[in-house]
Amino acid sequence: MIVGIDLDGRKDVLGMWIGENESAKFWLSVLTELQGRGVEDILIACVDNLKGFSEAILATYPKADIQKCVVHQIRNSLKYAAAKDYKKITADLKPIYKANTEETALAALDQFEETWGKKYPIIVRSWRSNWTELSTFFRYPQQMRKIIYTTNLIEGYHRQLRKVTKGKSMFPTDDSLVKMLYLATMEVTRKWTTRVHNWGEIFSQLAIHFEERLKPYLH
Repeated sequence: MIVGIDLDGRKDVLGMWIGENESAKFWLSVLTELQGRGVEDILIACVDNLKGFSEAILATYPKADIQKCVVHQIRNSLKYAAAKDYKKITADLKPIYKANTEETALAALDQFEETWGKKYPIIVRSWRSNWTELSTFFRYPQQMRKIIYTTNLIEGYHRQLRKVTKGKSMFPTDDSLVKMLYLATMEVTRKWTTRVHNWGEIFSQLAIHFEERLKPYLH
């Protein structure tokens, strides 16, 4: 599923797809479809670290900034840790993504490595290898960061869909599942009547960061 926020600050579901393999090829077909349906540009793409998604975005929308979801990165980190260390690890990761600047965040990551690097080198390696797309939100003011560094918007949408599907153990066909999700989506989006909180201020900041690309839409 892909959810977008338009230049008026209103969110909508752009589409839902079912694929056996979420590969770069699959996501490229999805994004090519969106492009053909009129999505001219993507300023910031917030993704949950699906394999091949970033490559597909840049192939279709080469100017897009990509932000990988920090919450998903934390969950992925905990997969490699002992349960008894969960609380300490999450507490020590917090200074990284709560930092005011990327420089401060990198210092916090260095500190995390010093504390946990020997015990959990794979966690540190994951943060460093994904850093370019985990740290994108540091380019933007605080008001914008909350809607960038997590995929909370789409997670909320998914929760609404799970309320509909949780009583169904299986579906006879993919089409039957899509139809149910479509009807649920229509009900969910019917309630999306207001703009994103503080959109006026956020859009003013976007207009500065993406001045040339937004110029045709500024009045």
